[in-house]
Amino acid sequence: MRLSYAQNLEDHHLAVAFGDQATGFYLDVGAGHPVADNVTQFFYERGWSGLVVEPQPELAALYPRLRPRDRVFEGLVGRVDAMADFHQVDRLHGFSTTVEAFARAADAFGVSYTTLQRPELTLASLCERFAVTAIDILKIDVEGAEGDVLAGNDWGRFRPAIIVAEAIAPGTGLPNWDGWEPELLAQGYRFRLFDGLNRFYVAKERPDLFDRLPAERDDWHAVTHLYEIGRAPETPRHPDHALATALARGLWADLPHLDPAVLARLLLRGRGEAVTPAALAAVQAEADTDTFRASLGRIAGGYDGGQIFDY
Repeated sequence: MRLSYAQNLEDHHLAVAFGDQATGFYLDVGAGHPVADNVTQFFYERGWSGLVVEPQPELAALYPRLRPRDRVFEGLVGRVDAMADFHQVDRLHGFSTTVEAFARAADAFGVSYTTLQRPELTLASLCERFAVTAIDILKIDVEGAEGDVLAGNDWGRFRPAIIVAEAIAPGTGLPNWDGWEPELLAQGYRFRLFDGLNRFYVAKERPDLFDRLPAERDDWHAVTHLYEIGRAPETPRHPDHALATALARGLWADLPHLDPAVLARLLLRGRGEAVTPAALAAVQAEADTDTFRASLGRIAGGYDGGQIFDY
């Protein structure tokens, strides 16, 4: 099964362009979750590595655990080196942005946002700080601020082979590239593909990639889309169904043995609540009762050998 992790076949189109290239470097600005809806996970699995930029702490913290070859900048990329406002949208993290008007638009989905101060570097400063040289893929998905990212580069020094930039205004579906595309073309990049969401550009010095990159979006069914499969424990055709099932059974069996802080964190995450010190303390107090311990025993008993089932 050939999986596409990305939202809109971005990784598939890039894979066609790069063919069997065994190693490479990506710069993923607005990386999001390291696997779900991620454009560069496909390449990481095949031996590539890169620099990911993700200002949301919970998402940034996942990269060292799931993609340890990657380096992480937990901040923003924009027009200047400074501290900047970042509007983090509750629950729907993909709507988080430096453009407050777009964060406010998430109200339509019944969510709010919190404004945080995050460090911001220009694209050129970012590359200098992390000693970046050759860049195969520059992916930009920053919810309407793509022009700010591109404006901060030194195109004479840092020239990605292919640039993939989200080009539709968040929540509206309207074109959002008129303000930044002319300058990108003037810097020696050729437009190749619009997939309905992103625009793909190839450096003029890489005609080989330009020729291999599709000019039109490929058939949707050319690959299997991870987000269409479903959750691993619930879906037998998920590639990790067997592992997820074994882990779930092991978790149920081990419930009475879990550290109270771990158990409290699991319960908060399962309820969809924020994991804060106050919330953890409240749940740990809830768990320190005979009623709760009996519940753990009843759940574990179906998996730890206490009860024997024939099915």
